Amino acid sequence: MPPATLTAATAMPPPETTAQGHHETRDGGAEAEVHSVEDVLDRICSAAESRERTSIQDVLDLIGTRSFGPLVLLAGLVLMAPLVGDIPGVSTLTGLVVALTAGQFLVGRNHIWLPKWLLRRSAESASVEKAVSWLRPVARWLDRISRARMRWLTQGAGLFVIALACVIIATTTPLMEVVPFSAIVAGLALTSYGLALIASDGLLAAVALACSVATGGLLFGVLR
Repeated sequence: MPPATLTAATAMPPPETTAQGHHETRDGGAEAEVHSVEDVLDRICSAAESRERTSIQDVLDLIGTRSFGPLVLLAGLVLMAPLVGDIPGVSTLTGLVVALTAGQFLVGRNHIWLPKWLLRRSAESASVEKAVSWLRPVARWLDRISRARMRWLTQGAGLFVIALACVIIATTTPLMEVVPFSAIVAGLALTSYGLALIASDGLLAAVALACSVATGGLLFGVLR
């Protein structure tokens, strides 16, 4: 997969620093922006159509790799979905995607890189579609409560904190393979961070931070 420009916040700053942007197909054609959680689920379903298995590459072709928010949102949805997130190794792989994405943003890179072996990882399309169906009610609820507010928490220093929190969550994903329900809580946090960036919703970002603290507390309490 060729490198793709990574952006990080909403459309107000220049394209290099926005969290939502146009995603691109493999041939470089511009596609519509991601606007909601249901939008992401619709694109996942499109990626799974007419295939026995759906790879990370298939999904990213429709989600896009230029925007920080949608990628984090996608990772959160994977962790929340019981039919996908419970598969051994999925939490760790999802954490790796988040760590690479947020980590490259933190060090100032304007292109994201994911290894080919990771992009080729896949799941049965039937399982992906069942997981999407399970997530629909959650997606509708999150989309209803999100709106632009407290934007300063999703820009500048607030954006840096979100990216750092995502990296920290990503580093704990191997533990989530053995701690019950921790992946769901982490997935909710990542989904909320991603949606907060897409919708410029600082309050949702603050809630996501609380979920992050809860995840840390859960893991610490179990492993003590």
